[in-house]
Amino acid sequence: MTPLSAGNTRVKEARKLHRRPERSGRRCFLADGPKAVEGALGAGVVVEVFATAEAAVQYADLLADAPVALVDDRAMGGLSDSVNPAGLVAVCRFLDSELPSAPRLLSICADVRDPGNAGTVIRTSDAAGAGAVVLAGDSVDPYNPKTVRATVGSLFHLPVVVERDPAAAVRRAQAAGLTVLAADGGGEVDLFAADDLLARPTAWLFGNEAWGLPEELAALADHRVSIPILGGAESLNLATAAAVCLYASARAMMRS
Repeated sequence: MTPLSAGNTRVKEARKLHRRPERSGRRCFLADGPKAVEGALGAGVVVEVFATAEAAVQYADLLADAPVALVDDRAMGGLSDSVNPAGLVAVCRFLDSELPSAPRLLSICADVRDPGNAGTVIRTSDAAGAGAVVLAGDSVDPYNPKTVRATVGSLFHLPVVVERDPAAAVRRAQAAGLTVLAADGGGEVDLFAADDLLARPTAWLFGNEAWGLPEELAALADHRVSIPILGGAESLNLATAAAVCLYASARAMMRS
């Protein structure tokens, strides 16, 4: 079989999914790399997998029952936005995730715009046992290729819900019986002294990478929690702060 070139119609149509309007209109997105493709196949959302000849051999077991189209290296370079493409990119249908009815741990991201940060929060939430992640307000599209890749497959088995109104996401969590904790550098509650609080069913509220949470949104939380800074660093970045908070909750819940 002759590999498809960069000028092939199917390749060109798939490449358009790098753009958000195209993804939204067609309700499809790209999953780049073996972990993402494995997750997409497991979730049953794969439309087609594009693979280089070398990758098709390397990942033959993974692709055994998948609809695979071979492409040349130049076509793969246009499909993948990775610096070093692994040679596998899948076209996938949207997942249409919904919030579970009674999660014990939930992440709400308000205006988190960096795809790497958002993807890492999704991956960390999955690892910490959270029931879902809400990307609220002006947060990045969960189907942005960089976000998908940063989740390392977690997007395909952890519900990720888009909510345009961050305040509505907070109120919805509270209505479900969750205590909403805002991660806030100036918060009145010290994370290291909050085990009793952390053991409750919890929704963590995380803000923008640059300016954090707006005051009116943070005020809706039940408590504002700060992470102690023990050295000379000014603060933690969003993804690291989320990991610290989520694992603190997971540890407290396991001990309760």
